[in-house]
Amino acid sequence: MLEVRDLTVSFEGEPFMHDINLTVPDGAVVAVLGPSGSGKSTLLRTIAGLEPADAGSISWDGQPLNAVPPHARGFGLMFQDYALFPHMTVGANVAFGIEGRPDVDDRTSEVLDWVGLAGYEHRSVGRLSGGEQQRVALARSLAPEPRLLMLDEPVGSLDRALRERIVPELRELFVRHGITAIYVTHDQEEAFTIADQMVILRDGTIVQEGTPEAVWTAPTSAWVASFLGFSNVLDVEVHSGVAAASWGMFATPSLPDGHHEVIIRENAILLNGSLQGTIHARRFRGGHYEVGIAMPDGTIIEAEFDNVPDGDTITFAIDPGGVVSLG
Repeated sequence: MLEVRDLTVSFEGEPFMHDINLTVPDGAVVAVLGPSGSGKSTLLRTIAGLEPADAGSISWDGQPLNAVPPHARGFGLMFQDYALFPHMTVGANVAFGIEGRPDVDDRTSEVLDWVGLAGYEHRSVGRLSGGEQQRVALARSLAPEPRLLMLDEPVGSLDRALRERIVPELRELFVRHGITAIYVTHDQEEAFTIADQMVILRDGTIVQEGTPEAVWTAPTSAWVASFLGFSNVLDVEVHSGVAAASWGMFATPSLPDGHHEVIIRENAILLNGSLQGTIHARRFRGGHYEVGIAMPDGTIIEAEFDNVPDGDTITFAIDPGGVVSLG
């Protein structure tokens, strides 16, 4: 188990990461999610020992690691650019970190088989596709049998179609071989697909953590909700099970009286009801439409419909089950 406690990292004397607390259980995949500049890569580099910590502790199974050099921590780190050696074969790249082991050839073949590249040992790295190079880099990271594998935006340079195919394969690989991993990404879909646990960073601070289901179901702030892709974040006043927004009223029987910051899920907007707006935008998304509804006060409500009604005016209702209070 990896444990990070009260970790603080500074750059040029200014604190960059603040009081980070993180636990990665054996065999778990933890996704670290956040926008550019939030501290994701710095966290990995500090755990790996490549960046010094100003305060706090990093330990593995209770053994402190702060004074342990990077090469002795037993961790693997895979970068976005893969850092492969172009003049070497696939096999030589994978074997680079385990040269001298008596089973180097067997281990190289084994991890290449894990990533779907069995028989590629003698191929030139320069003649591989981007997805194949990604798999070689992963095999090289796995070859030394790291007790913790850290991946920094490992599919960030691949096109979306390839990412959508590879990420579930990575998840299956980690589960099948019991690999403990920290997976850094800025892409919410990647994080939800691959993770047992999620950690969301903002400005060097953890702002929410939990299972993917818990984070998706109950964002803790308007910022987290917006970062996760929720468009309808608003302030309402609730009285006797009815919420009043700047553009209308709708039922919220589960919320107590008072002020609330809420999200309205896009699929909770139902055609035909007492609320009325103007269709501001239509976007076909293959199987459904995303529709922006302009309300009289200028607020845009985003909705998902199987079909879009004709005309510019639309009436709708809000399913109370799709209204979630933040915080």
